[in-house]
Amino acid sequence: MTISVIVADDQEIVRTGLAMILGAQPGIEVIGQAADGREAVALARRLRPDVCLFDIRMPELDGIEATRRLAGPGVDDPLAVVVITTFDLDEYVYAALRAGAQGFLLKNAGADMLSQAVRAAAAGDALIAPSVTARLLATFAAAGPAAPPRQPVDPLTDREEQILAAVARGRTNNEIAGEFHITLSTVKSHITSLMTKLGARNRVEIAMWAYETGRKYDTAAGP
Repeated sequence: MTISVIVADDQEIVRTGLAMILGAQPGIEVIGQAADGREAVALARRLRPDVCLFDIRMPELDGIEATRRLAGPGVDDPLAVVVITTFDLDEYVYAALRAGAQGFLLKNAGADMLSQAVRAAAAGDALIAPSVTARLLATFAAAGPAAPPRQPVDPLTDREEQILAAVARGRTNNEIAGEFHITLSTVKSHITSLMTKLGARNRVEIAMWAYETGRKYDTAAGP
């Protein structure tokens, strides 16, 4: 199945380059481009792509507000958004994830990482640039949540705690399946259960909940 993508960046040369890189990847098709956040939101609502790739700094609406309008709290049918930026700033990353983004990349990430992020978002996974993942979560875990984290509607099972830890370390579904010697469908079932119990809409929110509740996981640890 072909993954449809729209690209939004106010710099034409960057926007065109991102579209060309993604268009050259098998199974990915760029179906639209936008030069500002307002245009990006309108285009996304009209075309309903599998993934939106948004720059953070854009006129009219920045990438964070555009993400919030398409994937934020209260959006009934959220789209998958990957935010990409030149700026390796924690506040940008945190704001993007809070707005509903399922991925965060730097523009120097390279073609392979870019396509991985798009494929992950389309599959419901999340990919955050490795250079910022551990620092981001550690920084905002130390700062504490803006509000008390919500409690699970039902207690987590031991296995769900293990899956929670793996998600918080940035593991993909395939990596989690290999780590615990379970099937991919079982992993997806656990992820769905976690989202239901935690009131999370995606695995990024699962990871954020883990850190906001004081759980400490080694993001550099291997499976």
